[in-house]
Amino acid sequence: MSDSISKTIDEYIAGFPEDTQNILQQIRNTIKNVAPDAVETISYAIPSFKINGVILVYFAAFKRHIGFYPTPKGIEAFKEELSAFKMGKGSVQFPLDKPIPLELIGRIVLHNRLILPQITTLNKIKDKKII
Repeated sequence: MSDSISKTIDEYIAGFPEDTQNILQQIRNTIKNVAPDAVETISYAIPSFKINGVILVYFAAFKRHIGFYPTPKGIEAFKEELSAFKMGKGSVQFPLDKPIPLELIGRIVLHNRLILPQITTLNKIKDKKII
């Protein structure tokens, strides 16, 4: 993995060993298949996907796991299915020595895609300081 901050997801993926690159590309493709209108970007130095400027998901590679960051709402909605993995409030770790649950990742992305209009509306209300 490179110490420099990547400007694109392609650059980010290229900085890892080939087996990790393959996993990262599979996750990227899963996200793109479920949310083809999402825009790829690098945010917080890791790959992310946004729709209308709102984060859909982030993901990242580490020495022993893939970090997947679908925000707290994504984790909460799939808490039971994710219980076999190490989780945080808005993150989950998928060990690199186990199969990556691409189908589950796809369902989480779809869930986030479907609730995104609600998040966008709440953000607009907060920006106007109504709540």
